Amino acid sequence: MSEGGQVVVVDNFSSGSLRNVERWLGSPRFKVIASDLKVESLELQEHFRDVEAVFHFAANPEVRISTTEPRVHFNENLVATFNVLEAMRKRDVPWIVFASSSTVYGEPETIPTPEDYPTEPISVYGAVKLAAEELIKTYVRLYGMHALILRYANVIGSRSTHGVIVDFIKKLRENSEILEILGDGTQRKSYMHISDAVDATVHLYLWALKKKAGCEVFNVGSEDWVTVVEIADIVSEAMNLKPKYVFKPMTPDGRGWPGDVKLMLLDISKLKSTGWSPRLNSRKAVEVAVRELLREV
Repeated sequence: MSEGGQVVVVDNFSSGSLRNVERWLGSPRFKVIASDLKVESLELQEHFRDVEAVFHFAANPEVRISTTEPRVHFNENLVATFNVLEAMRKRDVPWIVFASSSTVYGEPETIPTPEDYPTEPISVYGAVKLAAEELIKTYVRLYGMHALILRYANVIGSRSTHGVIVDFIKKLRENSEILEILGDGTQRKSYMHISDAVDATVHLYLWALKKKAGCEVFNVGSEDWVTVVEIADIVSEAMNLKPKYVFKPMTPDGRGWPGDVKLMLLDISKLKSTGWSPRLNSRKAVEVAVRELLREV
């Protein structure tokens, strides 16, 4: 944002909360517009007038829902992205930073997984994220836009409303003696604290601006991973509990639900080559997020 510019947030607050930005309400440089990106309109286009860059993070973030209600993800993740791109095209917005996902890779045989690995998602969530990526790339080629596509690992931390940590805390507050774990507990994934995710995002945007990149794709995550059982241990210890773990695999190979990627670790060497590295590893990110969420959930 240029000096003296303004940040405008457009959200329907289906998964977020106005409380998250209340500290900036009333500032002349900050504006919140309650609007649904799934509905294309002239009013929506006006929100994009005189905008330098769009950070498109609007989506339904719950991967599990995409298995049982795929239309939700089609509408909230793909239709919304198309409407954003159309509004940008009609108002000549030059830059988009898009929050994609590690789920676009599906189940890669190469771990850590680099950006040039073939994309074969196994969930509707991953499929619509990949479709959104392709839409963005096409708008870059066709209309001369600039794009930064960021494939995030599991982002955790304060204000999370879903995910394994929130799930464990809620379950243990309902029953401190038994903890139901979806899957066989051996699922192993990379986690990134929100503070690192934000820092990496801003860093890459400034890097892309300086480079005047057309379209760049980056993995954004940490360099290690933890299992679901390890997360259960961290949550239990933080709550001073010793529950009995009850595993609930939903597939023969022990996944938490159909479409759940069992192993995920991103190769972030491209990101590191720009001069940025994560401050927290996966385990530390989980520990910090647990402390934060115990104060909130």
